[in-house]
Amino acid sequence: MRFLDTRWNAWLALPMLMAMSGGAFAADFDGAQLSVIWGVPFAGILLSIALMPLLVPHFWHHHYGKVAAAWGVAFLLPFAIVFGPAAAGVNAVHALFAEYIPFIILLTALFTVSGGIFIRGNLHGSPGLNTVILAIGAVLASFMGTTGASMLLIRPLIRANDNRKHVAHVVVFFIFIVSNAGGSLTPLGDPPLFLGFLKGVDFFWTLQNIFPETLFMLGSLLAIFYALDTWYYHRREELLPQDPTPDSRNIGFDGAINFVLLGVVVSLVLMSGFWKSPVSFNIYGTQVGLPGVLRDVGLVAVTLLSLKITPSKVHEDNQFGWGPMEEVAKLFAGIFLTIIPVIAMLKAGTNGPFGAVVSAVTKLDGSPDVMMYFWITGLLSSFLDNAPTYLVFFNTAGGDPQVLMTTLAPTLAAISAGAVFMGANSYIGNAPNLMVKAIAEDRGVKMPSFFGYMLWSGGILVPLFVVMSFIWFK
Repeated sequence: MRFLDTRWNAWLALPMLMAMSGGAFAADFDGAQLSVIWGVPFAGILLSIALMPLLVPHFWHHHYGKVAAAWGVAFLLPFAIVFGPAAAGVNAVHALFAEYIPFIILLTALFTVSGGIFIRGNLHGSPGLNTVILAIGAVLASFMGTTGASMLLIRPLIRANDNRKHVAHVVVFFIFIVSNAGGSLTPLGDPPLFLGFLKGVDFFWTLQNIFPETLFMLGSLLAIFYALDTWYYHRREELLPQDPTPDSRNIGFDGAINFVLLGVVVSLVLMSGFWKSPVSFNIYGTQVGLPGVLRDVGLVAVTLLSLKITPSKVHEDNQFGWGPMEEVAKLFAGIFLTIIPVIAMLKAGTNGPFGAVVSAVTKLDGSPDVMMYFWITGLLSSFLDNAPTYLVFFNTAGGDPQVLMTTLAPTLAAISAGAVFMGANSYIGNAPNLMVKAIAEDRGVKMPSFFGYMLWSGGILVPLFVVMSFIWFK
């Protein structure tokens, strides 16, 4: 599979670093030792994703993997020189085996299985139908994950609107609603909530505690979308003279066996969370538990099985290709590597370079500032991986799930809502965002640039976050 081709990944530096280290393990380095200069490679890859498609589109299209690898090496090699090859090797291996590989395996399984389901018939993308699809996706996201719901519904939604001139806004709201806000009610919905579940937060806690906020967010977004889509729909020459999709009223599913495989994927993820096993494997200082190994092996098996049993015509009808997955795999390889020092500096708390950020969530009397927890968790989740960001502030708030679910329930609600909702603020705030963008562009939709998308999120999402913070998080 081309998306697993690691020729340009920064991970190529690992064997050299490990050999130089002589196999010695290094403890987690203290983020308080670092200066903000170590965040430059992470900022560099973000700016590359934002600017290079605009300034040098041809170069970016052909070499984005090399650019991501270059920024990864720009962090890893200086880190090895300053802190030693062992420390660099241990942290890179941790990012690879504890974070990147499970992340990519899960995304690949969901991408493959959902790509094997073709919704037959020609749905016509009217404002009413589009709004219904987005609402269905929002509900599904909390039970099959934002990635699963996104990969299942984005293709039929784009196909339903392929007879319209303006489609980008439909995909943007899809990212807002299905790829992010819809996943806020259960640990299955979004990785930050799943990490909270692993830390001891009850499975239904978020459903019971941030349901009003979720209802407000989804209801507002669906209403705004319906109004905007209606305006576009009734514009002159909005509908193309000829619908590219053959007209058919025979609505149904081809490749429906993949729904069963989708259930297996969800079951494997749940298994890895519920099953506690003392068995683990030490991979160069990183403990990989048996449940996680079996989950990942199972997901790889599901991926291969889906490719084997899905008729080729289903993939052809779905215009299934590996391009979007390859882009996500390469870019996030660089992101997961360069984000190492940024997360470490945040974990250092008030003693680290970002001490002012951590201190900002505490009032003068020592009590948590709920509104600041919401905004700072959310804003950092917009550009960092929202899962470790959630954990940083979960621990900043005390880290005791029983206290956070009761006495400090408003604080945990603010952390949860900020991490999930504000992942929609940028293309890299949540993994499905970039995947949906790549699939849409692969289908010919002219999506907003990195900053263009942020104009949409700033104009629509941020005002809703302001209202939400003064109602629930004041």
